[in-house]
Amino acid sequence: MAVGIFDSGLGGLTVLDAVAKRLPDVPLVYFGDNANAPYGVRDADDIYDLTTKACARMFEAGCDLVILACNTASAAALRRMQENWVPTDKRVLGVFVPLIEALTERQWGDNSPPREVAVKHVALFATPATVASRAFQRELAFRAIGVDVEAQACGGVVDAIEEGDMILAEALVRSHVDALKRKMPKPEAAILGCTHYPLMDEVFQDALGADVAVYSQANLVAASLEDYLKRRPEMIGPGTESMFLTTGDPMKVSNRATQFLRRKITFAAA
Repeated sequence: MAVGIFDSGLGGLTVLDAVAKRLPDVPLVYFGDNANAPYGVRDADDIYDLTTKACARMFEAGCDLVILACNTASAAALRRMQENWVPTDKRVLGVFVPLIEALTERQWGDNSPPREVAVKHVALFATPATVASRAFQRELAFRAIGVDVEAQACGGVVDAIEEGDMILAEALVRSHVDALKRKMPKPEAAILGCTHYPLMDEVFQDALGADVAVYSQANLVAASLEDYLKRRPEMIGPGTESMFLTTGDPMKVSNRATQFLRRKITFAAA
């Protein structure tokens, strides 16, 4: 009954932590492709190849459902995977869906025509690859009209967080917010389009101002997953063990993950 959670590095642990709190009885298989992180500077074909390999490994570990807790993979690879690669008895889902559900206040299964929503000016903070894909704007356009999205590629933030350099990460976040606000002086809402960014949500909020609604992913994804599994309980896979897998150095990744979540995490080689 395992569910897989994938990320290029450690950011997806924010999603895993939120899912574990909401679904404590579901074994979770986490796969971090730390040897190839970050994905945000890779091309679409490379991201697709790496993501499919990771998902195949989680299928082997007993997962029928995998969450791509990586916005770059969700943006650059998910649609192609769903159309051409995912087996009929498996599911691979991304992390944009819960964000757009929250922003547009409509359920994903609502296929009515796009309509106007309350928020008109949205700032999107994401990796360069996610910004280049325009996947968020495309999915949003299916559900809402009249929404101006200004995207800011946040180079360096993921690397700083992965290295544990939170002082540099904060400085970079504030710089990227300043750059965004030069293009969109008064955003009404901000999307933190990377699963690393919840660790910096207070910095984003402070830099943006208290009047900007900041949407972070971990809790939204966990709530959406709980709802999905209630509707599709057959997608809880046969796996019975929680595990943490990495393509990187297991000891090094375990140490960083333990610091990241502030609890003991032990990774094994994928």
